[in-house]
Amino acid sequence: MDFVGSLIYLATLALLVPFGTHRLRLLWLRFRRPARSEAARWDGPLPHVTVQLPIYNEANVVERLIDAACSFDYPTDRLEIQVLDDSDDETTSLAAQQVKVWRSRGIDIHHVRRSNREGFKAGALAYGANLARGEFLLVLDADFVPPSDLIRRLLPPFSDENVGAVQAAWDHLDRGRSWLTRAQALFLDAHFAIEHEARYRANLFFNFNGSAGIWRRQCIEDAGGWHSDTLTEDVDLSYRAQLAGWRFAFLGEVRVGAELPLSLPAVEVQQSRWTQGGIQNARKLLPRVWNADLPLEVKLEATAHLFGHVVHPLTLMLGVTIAAAGWVVTPGSSLPGWVHLLALAFATLPFMLFYGTAGCLRQRGRLVPRQVLEAMLLGLGLGVPLTVAVARGFRENTTPFVRTPKEGFTSRVGYQAPVKVAPSVVRALLTVALVSAIANIANLGLFSSIPFTALFALGYLLATGESLRSRASPTIVG
Repeated sequence: MDFVGSLIYLATLALLVPFGTHRLRLLWLRFRRPARSEAARWDGPLPHVTVQLPIYNEANVVERLIDAACSFDYPTDRLEIQVLDDSDDETTSLAAQQVKVWRSRGIDIHHVRRSNREGFKAGALAYGANLARGEFLLVLDADFVPPSDLIRRLLPPFSDENVGAVQAAWDHLDRGRSWLTRAQALFLDAHFAIEHEARYRANLFFNFNGSAGIWRRQCIEDAGGWHSDTLTEDVDLSYRAQLAGWRFAFLGEVRVGAELPLSLPAVEVQQSRWTQGGIQNARKLLPRVWNADLPLEVKLEATAHLFGHVVHPLTLMLGVTIAAAGWVVTPGSSLPGWVHLLALAFATLPFMLFYGTAGCLRQRGRLVPRQVLEAMLLGLGLGVPLTVAVARGFRENTTPFVRTPKEGFTSRVGYQAPVKVAPSVVRALLTVALVSAIANIANLGLFSSIPFTALFALGYLLATGESLRSRASPTIVG
C-alpha cells in the first residue's frame, strides 16, 4: 500500500471514529442515566382520541389495519377513526367495504379521500387533522397491528400538560423470515432500546417515528403543523415541537408489531427515504437548534442524530479504498499488521457492542452474534444506495415520497419496490474487486488485512445476491 493509499485509508478510518464513539456514548447514557417514570394512569374522564390511518395502495394490509384500529379497548363515544386513503388501486374499494362493516357495528370511522396526493403522508395527516374531533391523534401506518390496549397505555403520560407526544416501541411480525428481516429487526431494536431510551433518559431531543405514537393536537398546532418539504415529516415535526418547548415521552415497554420489508429493493426504498429525510432535516432544523436557548448537550446530540447518515458515504469510501489497496499492494508496501487489526477493532467493535446489546435487551438476554453480523453486513450492502440518498439530502428537497411495499399475511397484490440497476452494478463491481484483493493479499502473505477486507466483500456479495434474486421476481411497482 503506497503512501497516498495509506493516508486515504487512515483518514477515512479516522472520520469513522466519531460515529463509533457516538454509539458508545448512547450506550453509556442508556445504562448510566436512571429510567424515567411517567404517570401510570389517566385520571378523570377519558379524552376524545382520533386514530389516523394514512394509506396509499395497501391492498394487502388495509383490512387488517382497519380491523385492528376498530378493535381498540376504548369507549366508542370517545373514539374516532380516519382512514386517510390516497390510493389509486383496489385498496380504496377494500377500505370502503371495511369501513361500512365497522360503521354498521357502531364505530365512528370515516373513509377520507382527497382530490390529490399533495404533501403525501404529511399532507394526508394534515388534511385529516383539520377534520378530526379528537384532542389526541394516534397515527398508525398500514403495516402495523396494534394491541387492543394501545391507546389506554399511551395516554397516561399526557397527564403532564407539557407532554406533546408519546411514542411506543416497534416490534416485528416477521423477524425470522430471513437474514434480511433479522438484520432490520436488530437495526430497529437498537434504535428504540438504546437510541430512543438513552435520549429520553438524558432529556435530549428524540423523534416521533411516524407510527405507533400519539400526538396532542395542541402540540402539532403550536409547532406549525405537518410539513412536506422533507421525506421524514415525523422527524421534522418532532424537532419543531421540542424547539417550541414541548416534552416527548417514550414508553419502551409498549410494543406495536409491524411488518419488515422482505426484499432488498423494499429495504432500500425505506432506508433511502429515512436517510435522505434525515439530511434534509439537518439542513432545515440544525440552524434553529443551534440558535435556540438549549443546553450544549442537546445541540450536540441533535447534530449527531440528524447528520448520522453521513456514515454511509464514509463507509463506502472505506470499502473502495480497501479494494484499491488490495490490488496495488506489494511486498514491503503494506501497513503493519497491527494497524489493520486496530482498524478492524475501531471500525467494528463499537457497532458490534451497540447492536449486540440491543439484541440482548429486546430478546430477553439471548446473545445474538449471528444477527449482529447480519446487521453489519446489511449496513455495508446498503452503503451504495444510501450514499446516493445522502447526496440527494444535501442537494434537493423535491424527491417524491416513495412508499415501502407491504405483503401482509396473505398477499393479494404483488407490490414490489423498483429495482435500481446502478447500485446493484456498483455492488457487484466492488464484490469482484474485494474478492480479487483478498486473493492478492493472501498470495503475498499479508493475512492481517484479510478479515477487514472479507467483511466488506461479504456485505457487498450478500447484497448483490439479494439484488439478483429481486430482479428475477415479477415487479408490480406499488
